[in-house]
Amino acid sequence: MKKISRRSFLTVCGAAAAAAALTACGGSASSASGTAASASATASSAAGQAAGTLSGNVATGGSTSMKNVIAALTEGFAEVEPGVTVSYDPTGSGAGITGATDKTLDIGLSSRALKDDEKNDVDGTIVALDGIAIVVNKDSKVADLSVEQLKKMFTGEITNWKDVGGDDGEIVQVGREAGSGTRDGFESIVDVKDSCKYAQELTATGAVISAVEANPLAIGYASLSAVGDTVAMVTVEGVECSEDTVKDGSYKIQRPFVFVTNKSGALSEQAQAFVDFATSKDAADLIRTAGAVPVNE
Repeated sequence: MKKISRRSFLTVCGAAAAAAALTACGGSASSASGTAASASATASSAAGQAAGTLSGNVATGGSTSMKNVIAALTEGFAEVEPGVTVSYDPTGSGAGITGATDKTLDIGLSSRALKDDEKNDVDGTIVALDGIAIVVNKDSKVADLSVEQLKKMFTGEITNWKDVGGDDGEIVQVGREAGSGTRDGFESIVDVKDSCKYAQELTATGAVISAVEANPLAIGYASLSAVGDTVAMVTVEGVECSEDTVKDGSYKIQRPFVFVTNKSGALSEQAQAFVDFATSKDAADLIRTAGAVPVNE
C-alpha cells in the first residue's frame, strides 16, 4: 500500500491552499495551521488520549477524487499526532468500500453514497461535498443550462450554441484527462460516463479554466473552489453553484466524499482519532483549502 510522505502532503496542500487563496474560497496557510492545532483537542479527546501520544498506522484507500482532501487532513493530523502514519491507496471508490468491508482498510474512501446492499457491512460518514461548476467564456450569452442539455452538449448530440440560447457557433467541449477525479464526478453525475466528445482533454483544472477563458465557444467544468472571475459560471436548472447550494442539495452537480468503516468492530485508537479529527468543525478550513465543501462547521 502506497504511503504519502509528509513532504508530499505539504506539496499537495500548499498547492491547494494557494489555489483557494486566489479564488477567495479558502483560508490562509496560517489559518489552516491554527485549524489543525484547534482540531487536535477534538481528535485527542474523542480518542481518550492526550495530544501526540498515539502511534501506528491508519490504512485508507479508495476514491482518487479525495486525494487532496485526504492530503490536507493527514497533514493537519500529523501536526497533532506525529506518531501516526496515515497511508492512502488511490484505487477507486469501489475498492475503498470493499477494503472497509473485508477489513483490509481501516477507512475506505468513496466519492459516492453507499448503496443499500453495501450498508449491511459498513457505515458511511460524509466528511465533505464536491461541487462541480460549469464554466463558459465571459462573453457567452448562455446563463443557465439543464442537466439534460449538458448531457447532450458533452456527448455531441447538441453541437451548436444557438440550440441552447447562445450565438451561432460550434460548441467546444473542454474536459479533464482520463483518470481525473473531477472528470469522473462530472461524467457520473450527468450520466455521460465514457461517452463525452471532448475537443480538448487537459491535465489540470487551471488549464481547463484558461482554455474556456480564451475561447468564446468553449464550455468546461471545474471544482467550485478553483473558479475565479476569468470565466463565468452558468446556473444549472436555475441554481447557482455555491457552498450554500451544494450543502443544501439544490445544486445538482455535486457528490459526497465519504469515510467508510466496518460495522463489526471498533476502529483502532489512531483510526478513530483520525475520523474524529476529519469530522470536527475545526477541520473545515483544511477541507476548504483542498477544494471541497466542508459539511461540519
